[in-house]
Amino acid sequence: MEINHTIGRRKTSIARIYLQPGTGVITVNNKDYKTYFPSMPLQYAVTQAFELSNTKEQYDVTVNVIGGGVTGQAHAIRLAISRALCDINPEHRSALKPHGLLTRDPRMVERKKPGQKKARKRFQFSKR
Repeated sequence: MEINHTIGRRKTSIARIYLQPGTGVITVNNKDYKTYFPSMPLQYAVTQAFELSNTKEQYDVTVNVIGGGVTGQAHAIRLAISRALCDINPEHRSALKPHGLLTRDPRMVERKKPGQKKARKRFQFSKR
């Protein structure tokens, strides 16, 4: 029984997953993914790669995810699962790539600059 280990990132979230053949159990930080992600769109994001590649309930996933918010974490897990499925079977790539599941989203929060209120917002300018 081979365990596949991959990493997915989104914003400041980092997800390390361990994918192995099983019955479809997804565990996120020692909790079931449905209790960790209570909203349906986030639950769908986690399982989307399995549904598009027709491998639902064929693999068990153990996830360690740190950093960021729940949406960033869910999308980091989605990227990691997609990468793992492509490592197992390269034919899954054609099903996942058109939906953007293999693309690392590079958008990050812009840093705050000195002498400004936020990254782009400035203090009020007074002419006189």
